[in-house]
Formats: sequence, C-alpha cells, structure tokens
Amino acid sequence: MLSRRLERGSTSVALAFAVFLVIMTVVTVYIFWAKVWWFPAAINDIGHEIDAQFMRTLLITGIVFVAAQLGLAYVIFKYRDQGQKAASFEGNNTMEIVWTLATIVLFVGLGLYARNAWAQVHFTDAAPGALQIEVTGQQFVWNFRYAGPDGKFGREKPELVSASTGNPVGLDPTDPASKDDVVSPVIAVPAGREVELVIRSQDVTHSFFVRELRLKQDAVPGMEIHMHFTANDPGDYEIVCAQLCGLGHYRMHSVLSVMSEADFQKWMRDQEAANQ
Repeated sequence: MLSRRLERGSTSVALAFAVFLVIMTVVTVYIFWAKVWWFPAAINDIGHEIDAQFMRTLLITGIVFVAAQLGLAYVIFKYRDQGQKAASFEGNNTMEIVWTLATIVLFVGLGLYARNAWAQVHFTDAAPGALQIEVTGQQFVWNFRYAGPDGKFGREKPELVSASTGNPVGLDPTDPASKDDVVSPVIAVPAGREVELVIRSQDVTHSFFVRELRLKQDAVPGMEIHMHFTANDPGDYEIVCAQLCGLGHYRMHSVLSVMSEADFQKWMRDQEAANQ
C-alpha cells in the first residue's frame, strides 16, 4: 500500500514538472514571438544589420532552447520513478564531440556573419565630409562640441575646465579657433548625413549609448575614440551612460535630435548666437 502511494506521488511530481516545463517553454516562445517587451526600431542602416544578426542568433538559440526543454520534459515523465531499478551509464564520447563541434561551428559562424556591421563602425573611417562632433563625458553630464563656422576645433586646456563659469570642456580663449566652437548639452545631427563622434572622458570611464542607433562606445580617460553613424529618421532619442560611473550615474543622460538639414542649420545658428 505504501509503495503504491509513493509511486503515485512520484508520478504526480514528474507529471507536474513536465507540464511546467512545457508551459514555461510555450510562454517564453510567445513572449519573444509576439515581441511583448522589445527594443525600439533602429534609425540607421547599421542598426538594421545588428537587428538581423540578433534575430538569427535568437532563432538558432531558440530552437536549441525549445528542443532542450521539451526533451527534458519528456525524459522526466518517461523515466519517472515507478519502482524500477535505477540504471546508469558513463556517457557517450561521440555525442559529446558532435555537440561540442556543433556549438563551435554555430558560435564562430555567427561571429563571422556579424563581422561586417562591427567593422563598419569600429574599423573603418568616416567618409570625407562627415560632420565631426566631440563628445565629452564627465560625472554626470554629456557635453557636445561643434567646430563652428571655421570648421576647426579650438585648443582645450584641462586647467580651464569649469562648468560653473560656462566652460565645461576647457576651451582656451586665447586660441582664435576656439572662439566660434559650439558646446551644447544636447546633440543635434542632420538626417541622412554621416556623423563622426570623437568620444572622450574627463574623469572616469563612461559609455555613450543610443538604443535606436544600436551603438555603444566607452569613453575612456586619456583616449579619443572615433565612431560614426548616419541617422535616417528624424526625432529625439535618449542618450544614456551605459557604464556605472558613480552615485549620479542614473541621471547621466542627454538627447540626440535628428532633424532635417534646414532645421539643423537653423539650430547651429541659434547655438552660435547663444555662445557669443
């Protein structure tokens, strides 16, 4: 009598766990399939390439996930405790080798497939004529510098950095090239025109991140790191710091405004007038 009760209890637990795994798998697949929680649409060509790579990776890993979870549910129920003698085996070297090689091939293959999008951002220079903007991170703000009408960035000196007096990046007033430089707490770019960012940090490591561009780049003290993009869709997009940089990290954000060429030129004229 006791053994029958134990057997029924073991069967119930195995059945419940197997059903749970099936339900969990179905719910998980639905969440990704229906895009219940999803990232916003990309606004540049590189972003679309990255999204395509993400979907390829998600599809492959999703198939493996579903097969593994349903297989586990089947094994749990089929080989539940029914009073039989337990069996064991030492493993299958052939299957281990096949599974390991398959994982390596998939991992390396996905990496090679994604190399183009990565290289375009990190290993190729911006095209001649790209709009160059200097990005400076400091606890806990972003500052963006434009060269102004003369097309030249003026000299900066660390000892002149003083946000309280209106010189957050340390422009040298004795350098004629710095007199028309525009420094703004937000960044504006014209739609359809390539933009080159020169990313720096004044203090600790920060990270420039715009979800809609699918681009993230650390700002490292003592380094100037170049990154370029072309935004196609006008609008305002949030810039955040994606690197824990101190107690005020949560409030270190700004806005990327993508606008028409005419609106951008008007914005620049307004900024130049305000900086005089």
